Amino acid sequence: MHHQSNHNISESDLINGCVKGDRIMQEELYNRFAGKMYAVCLRYSNNSDDAQDLLQEGFIKVYRNLHRFRAEGSFEGWIRRIFVNSSIEHFRKKSLLAVKVSEKEENEIENDDISALDALAERDIIRLIQELSPGYRTIFNLYVVEGYSHKEIAEMLNISEGTSKSQLARARGILQKKITQFLSDTQKSFTR
Repeated sequence: MHHQSNHNISESDLINGCVKGDRIMQEELYNRFAGKMYAVCLRYSNNSDDAQDLLQEGFIKVYRNLHRFRAEGSFEGWIRRIFVNSSIEHFRKKSLLAVKVSEKEENEIENDDISALDALAERDIIRLIQELSPGYRTIFNLYVVEGYSHKEIAEMLNISEGTSKSQLARARGILQKKITQFLSDTQKSFTR
């Protein structure tokens, strides 16, 4: 992850090189996107070891599917989707995403946005998100960070839209508490 990326290589040369199995091009692709994709993996994992595994898994899938990339959208966006899907797949295999929500809960949905998030550095946010259970964490990431709709999330995770909404509300509530707690702890340590 510490290697410099060579920006003189064009995206299409990079893609063609990787499709042909050129090691140098594969390494260049990795160097160019590993940092950003590692950040994606971190948000979906429990810790940095898991994230490292997801990063490797994701790149294997990227190399395997590169020949399918049609240069209609952004290449980075395409790669990112593979990483997001790969992360979801990973946790689905462990069936940690089994989400059960009662009717009653589905009807108690509030839509508070997290203003407190602005007060935190990205690495603190990632740490707090990692503390959420995989189900909450995945829905929070997909909706808030990746910008998927509840309909899309419901299809991806095989749950109802109502479940996606109530899980999100719950995840936000938990995160809000964690943030408030975190901020008050930080305040205390400043005023000592």
